[in-house]
Formats: sequence, C-alpha cells, structure tokens
Amino acid sequence: MIFKKFFGSIRAQLNKLANFFWEADPIAQMQYEYDSAVEELKSGRQGLEQYRGLVERVARQVQQGEANVAKLTAQAKAYLKVGDRETAAKFALQLQKAKAELDANKQQLLMHETSYQNNLKKIQHANKQLVMVREKIQKYDAELKMSEAEAEIAQLSQSFNFDVTTDFGQLENLIQGKIDANRGKVRVAADMSNEGIAEIAAEERLEQSLAEDALQGLEVELGIRAPEVVAVVDTAKDLGPAELATEAPAREPENQ
Repeated sequence: MIFKKFFGSIRAQLNKLANFFWEADPIAQMQYEYDSAVEELKSGRQGLEQYRGLVERVARQVQQGEANVAKLTAQAKAYLKVGDRETAAKFALQLQKAKAELDANKQQLLMHETSYQNNLKKIQHANKQLVMVREKIQKYDAELKMSEAEAEIAQLSQSFNFDVTTDFGQLENLIQGKIDANRGKVRVAADMSNEGIAEIAAEERLEQSLAEDALQGLEVELGIRAPEVVAVVDTAKDLGPAELATEAPAREPENQ
C-alpha cells in the first residue's frame, strides 16, 4: 500500500513535469510527435516491403502450379490418345494433386494480396496525414511567432506612453532639457564670438594703412613715384595772422 502511494506520487510529479514541457514549447512537442510518427511509418514501410516479398513468392508458386497443371494435363491427354490408360491415370492423379495445390496457393495469394493492398492504403493515408501535419506545424510555428511578436508590440505600445507623469515621459523631459542646455551653450558661444570684431577690424585697417604708406615710401625711393607736394596756399589758410608774422622771413633792404 505504501509503495503504491509512493509510485502514484512519483507518477503525478512526472505528469506535472511533462505538462510543463508540453505547455512550454508546444511546437517542439508537435515536431517530436511528427518525428516519432515518421519513424513508425518507416518501420511499417519496411514491414510492408517484407510482406510484399511473401506475396511475390506465393504468386510465383501460383505461376509454377499453373504451368505444372498445364503440363500434366497435356501428358494425360497424350497417353489417352495412344490408349495407355494406366500411365494416363498416373498423370491424372498428379494433375489432381497439382490442381488442389494450385487452388490453395491461389487462395493464399488472394488473401495476401488483399492484405498487402489494405496495408499499402493505410501507409499511403498515413503518409498524407504526416504531410498535412508537417504543414500544420510550419503554419502553427509561423502563427505562434507572429502572435508573440504582436503581443510584444502591443505591450511596448502601452509602455511607450509619452505622458509626463510616466517614467518614459519624465525621461523624455530630461532629454529635452539637456538638448535645450546644449543649444544654450552653443548660442552663448556664438554671441560671445562677436566680441572684439570691431577692434580686430580696426587693427587690420591700421595695418593695411601702414603697409600702404611703407609701400609708397619705397616707391618714392626707387623713383617709381614722385613725392607728394603739399600746397602752400592751403597751409597759409590754416595759419593765423600772428603765426604769419612770426613765420615770414625778414626781407633784406634793397641797395639804393
């Protein structure tokens, strides 16, 4: 009684384990059942091939029996024609036995041929069923994977909620804040880059003016260019009366 309960408990645990694997991957279980059925079908086909060998042997015996009956019939008729009834009777007796054996072989051949055809049909039907099962496994495998993908997409679409109250929304706001801060740094750097532009431009103009003066001086030294003459009239206009009196040279008295 104790051992019975013990083995019953073990059987229940094994059934739970089998159900776990059964539900965990049903496609794999279907593939396993399909492979097992294919192996059984192969074994049945081998048995059918051996059985067909038996049918062929019985058919050959029937053919040999028919040939023997035809031979004995011809021999008995030949001895009857020549009036040898004793020898004809011997062949007639052999013919009777040959016919009985031929009838028995024909009955066996009919029985074996019928059995073979029935088993052949069963195996052909099983083969068609296996083809259908294989197609179903492929179909269910594809549909199961597609349904799992759709379920994942549906779950992701629910989790990807852009509401600010959700974690995803808060993360989005944090990212946007960092983007705004980076853009602010770029704007400040751009605004500060305009400082000192006027001073730099003035220094460049001064440098260009000094370079031009130096070039003009070199041209004068080389005789390429005449020195510039400042007009006296223009200078006199700029000076006052007192400065004219001071700057004017004393004239020497003329000789009388």
